[in-house]
Amino acid sequence: MTETGLQHGSEQADGVVDLLGMLGYAALSGFFRLSADAAVATCLPDRVALAEMAVVQYGHFRRLVGRLEELNADPNAAMQPFVQAIDAFHASTRPADWLEGLVKAYVGDGFSADFYRTIADLVDPQTQALINEVLADTDHSEFVIPRVREAIVADPPVAGRLTLWARRLVGEALGQVQRIAAERESLARLLGSGDSPQPGKVSRMFAKLTDAHSRRMAALGLVRTERRATAGASRSLRAIRSRAKGHKGP
Repeated sequence: MTETGLQHGSEQADGVVDLLGMLGYAALSGFFRLSADAAVATCLPDRVALAEMAVVQYGHFRRLVGRLEELNADPNAAMQPFVQAIDAFHASTRPADWLEGLVKAYVGDGFSADFYRTIADLVDPQTQALINEVLADTDHSEFVIPRVREAIVADPPVAGRLTLWARRLVGEALGQVQRIAAERESLARLLGSGDSPQPGKVSRMFAKLTDAHSRRMAALGLVRTERRATAGASRSLRAIRSRAKGHKGP
């Protein structure tokens, strides 16, 4: 048994299990989605790239499940509370065409990973290291950049549509997190456990989030609307923290 540094049954441990369960099902869902996208890709190189991304997602899923087992948690039970919300997110952000699917794989998934990475700052060091590793950027989605740029050159107005689509993906991802936190008290408590008396720390966190999103949008040649998006992210986390602190025991 690996040393966890967490007291079994504590609020912190329960919140960590919730976070791992949410990320575990998100990775599994990503594996299924990318596998399906690979099957209908328009050319063989894109099929290969998407298949590789799917394999990476499944590897992330297995590692997150392993950490849950180290914490003596049932992985299926840990993931089950998040199935409906994550499935609903993907249903509401089903791409209308191949380009929107590519933007979702690059911008949408990237922003979600960055947001979850900020939450990882609130957990124990071993879990934090694992989450940061499985959420780390890879080169697997880089093939999206030339595809989108080529499409914009061929049809410049498509850039506006894809910019709005990227903004919607970010908004839906934040809404998903807020809905989950409202339903899962242990996760809300974890999200509310940050150092709220230090607003500068929160601002720095979201400055990093903004910078990463800005780089992705710029890489694709899309309009930079990320300031609005990450301002919403900051408000979302502050609201979750405030609600969680209000729910703490007597």
